[in-house]
Amino acid sequence: MKDMPKYIFLLVLPLLLFISMMSPEQADAYDAQILIPDWQYMRDLEPQDVVSPANIQDPGRWVEGRPDETGPPKSDGVYSAWNRFTLPKFPWSQSAIMIDRIKGQNVIVFLENELLYEAKRDYMYTNHSLLLPIHPEDAGKTIYLWMSGVSDITLGIDSNVRLGEYDQLRGAFIKNDLEDFILGSSFLFIAVVMFCCCLFLPKHTVSSWLALSVVILASGALLITYSPFLYTFYGDLGNVWVTAFDVALLTVLPAMYYYFEKIYGSGPYRLIRYCRRFQMIYSLACVIFLVVNLLSGNQFYDIYYLVSVQILGVLIILQLLLLVGTTILYASKRNKDAYIFSFGFGIMALTTLGDLLAFYYKDQKYDFFLWKWGVIALIVSLIVMLGRKFVRSHEQVVQYSRKLEMFNNELQRSEKMEIISELAASVAHEVRNPLQVTRGFMQLLSQNSKETEKEYFGLALKELDRASAIITDFLTFAKPELEHEVKLNVYEELKHVKGILLPLANLSGGTIKLDDTKDLYINGNSSKLKQAMINIVKNSIEALDEEGIIRIWAYAESEEVVIHIKDNGIGMDDRDLERLGEAYFSNKSKGTGLGLMVTFRIIEAMRGTIHFMSEKGSGTEAVIRFPAANVSQPE
Repeated sequence: MKDMPKYIFLLVLPLLLFISMMSPEQADAYDAQILIPDWQYMRDLEPQDVVSPANIQDPGRWVEGRPDETGPPKSDGVYSAWNRFTLPKFPWSQSAIMIDRIKGQNVIVFLENELLYEAKRDYMYTNHSLLLPIHPEDAGKTIYLWMSGVSDITLGIDSNVRLGEYDQLRGAFIKNDLEDFILGSSFLFIAVVMFCCCLFLPKHTVSSWLALSVVILASGALLITYSPFLYTFYGDLGNVWVTAFDVALLTVLPAMYYYFEKIYGSGPYRLIRYCRRFQMIYSLACVIFLVVNLLSGNQFYDIYYLVSVQILGVLIILQLLLLVGTTILYASKRNKDAYIFSFGFGIMALTTLGDLLAFYYKDQKYDFFLWKWGVIALIVSLIVMLGRKFVRSHEQVVQYSRKLEMFNNELQRSEKMEIISELAASVAHEVRNPLQVTRGFMQLLSQNSKETEKEYFGLALKELDRASAIITDFLTFAKPELEHEVKLNVYEELKHVKGILLPLANLSGGTIKLDDTKDLYINGNSSKLKQAMINIVKNSIEALDEEGIIRIWAYAESEEVVIHIKDNGIGMDDRDLERLGEAYFSNKSKGTGLGLMVTFRIIEAMRGTIHFMSEKGSGTEAVIRFPAANVSQPE
């Protein structure tokens, strides 16, 4: 989480650099210009047979006007509207007039009675951007602008009128809405790449990846088709752009809900799931209205506008409030994904709510512009969330792989133990009896042998005892004999082990320290526990290098008793640690490895676990855990 701001900054940085690179050029274009801050306007209550300034009746109806925060007045009940202004003197031989925004479905521009520009649209998009070349001799002439559209839209100039050099204004005019087009195109490119990546993703991640891809694709389409850029330069495809905007708007909400459900689940009281289903049904109904309206030549536009704009806007506000509340709820539970989503979604919700509230407050005379920055923040947060989900999936795969390896090793060890158990059960009894008989006769013969022969008989007897001990280990491994379990005082058992092995440790130049610990009890067999502890401590004594210390301590942890046996001997590397407990693996020249196998089997039979930690040259530590016994339980 601490690196999250850095990643978000790296994602947003190219966009900021792009905008910062474009702003100075636009400022240069506006350095040398003349602003025409006010003009006159009038309304036509009746349709005109021929649109021309010469046909304007009652010139006294002209009213002074200028751009302000509210834009041009709403044109309720009128057929069309006129704007006019007079060109001042200007010094440029190649000049132009640039108007960023004109409201109207159809727009015609005249210089006096000369036609300069005409745009008649059969689709409902009412923003126009104009760049009109003029000449120095046109100074003092009047520019007339005629706008028309459906009865409830705003008609008129909605920005400053700029007069300047043609080449400079042309560059500014082209770049005026280019940022939205480039940003939307970037989103489309990202979505296409993500769709291609779906072919190589695991099945359980495809659905959330596709949902995010649809959200990004729809957001990019919204940015591109809402901007006047396409309508200015590719106006003949206006119906395509308007339809694409509506379809994208009706697609992004269900996709966002689906992605939200994939990340958080169905939500409290399954509200997210129910809202997703409702939004899918509502979007489908809007699509049906869209198709019917297109096929009828916009005859049902008023109904479609009510359903897809006014009602949908209210639903978006309510749904955004719901998602914000759900996000805050999950964030309060310290869900890291909720923190990330809250950041992006909060910005998107606030900017969208601001646009919608301004849209209704200004009586629908408002151009949405804040929402695009919210979309950027939301997309970044969604991508970060999906990345975190993939990271968690990778970590789970790694964790499962480690567990699988551990279980595989445990299975191999169990199989080896089972094989040794079977061998012990079938061979130990058959070998032990002849071995004892042989030892008895060897002992009798040694009593009557010469002094020079007694040394050989001693070696033979010693090796027979060693063979007998190995067989005993086999029998112990095959059957730990824990039928008689009692409650054991761990400290007393360890104290006994220390008393047995302390002389051996002193002979090796070492010592054993046992920490005094009371009231630690486990259930088990005393002799077998001592045998396991003796095997471990004896290995520690043999690993001591000159003077050394073996420390033993125990304590209670949760519902377990934990025993530590630690030495400062020669230690082991990781490879040797992995092989501890294997049959016939030992670091000692005469070791068989069966001692530790017996120790493992005894601890396992007592429902305990053992774990070794070691480092070459720094000693070894054994950690043994047993279930704690109930102290009040009678012995």
